[in-house]
Amino acid sequence: MRAAERLEQWEARSEWALAGVAVLFLVVYSIQVLTHPVREVAHFLNGVMSLLYLAFVVDYLVRLWLAPHRRRWFFRHLFDLAIVALPFLRPLRLLRLLVLIKMLHRVGGNAVRGRVAAYTAASAALLVYVASLAMLQTERYAVGSTITDFGDAVWWSMTTITTVGYGDTYPVTGPGRVIAVLLMIGGISLLGVITATVASWIVERVSEEDSANRAATASQIEDLRDEIRQLSVQLDLRDGVREDAWSHR
Repeated sequence: MRAAERLEQWEARSEWALAGVAVLFLVVYSIQVLTHPVREVAHFLNGVMSLLYLAFVVDYLVRLWLAPHRRRWFFRHLFDLAIVALPFLRPLRLLRLLVLIKMLHRVGGNAVRGRVAAYTAASAALLVYVASLAMLQTERYAVGSTITDFGDAVWWSMTTITTVGYGDTYPVTGPGRVIAVLLMIGGISLLGVITATVASWIVERVSEEDSANRAATASQIEDLRDEIRQLSVQLDLRDGVREDAWSHR
């Protein structure tokens, strides 16, 4: 079996398992950030997080090992490496939860446009929630912070992902600014997907109408040709009758 096939099989088999790990990761991380657990519980949750995070590290290393062209694969997946290597980017690994959004295709129907719309809406909600948790954890106890509770964090995420940016809440730490930049990029990307989806819908409608008009025009032309043929036959018959009549005289 070729290396590319082995890599595809690994990704297919590990997809749902890692999605389950990501769900647990999200639950534990939410508890850590939102509930202020006591020391014993905090140590236990940190241990669970480390084990769950180890699954993502193993997945990255296995995919790198199975890649047919490891150097090329490495440079094409630098973002995955950053998430694995940089501790303050670990919450963004939750984007692997997007595999669960495939279930939303039932809502959007079988049309590709419907699936894209469902994926986009779910991705935006997930991105806002994860960014809010990450920003709150990073900024809550920083000197001069304007993001001190989850409500402030959600408000900041919403104004940032929509590129509004009122400026009443903003990160003051280095990791917080990195999270802000990534959320800005994510927001612009989502807006691009929405714009492309609307544009494709308009093009599709125009193409359908153009095809329908062409079909109607072709049908009308064919009908006119049939009428011309029938008139031609009738004229030929009349001319034949007249010639017979003159010949009998």
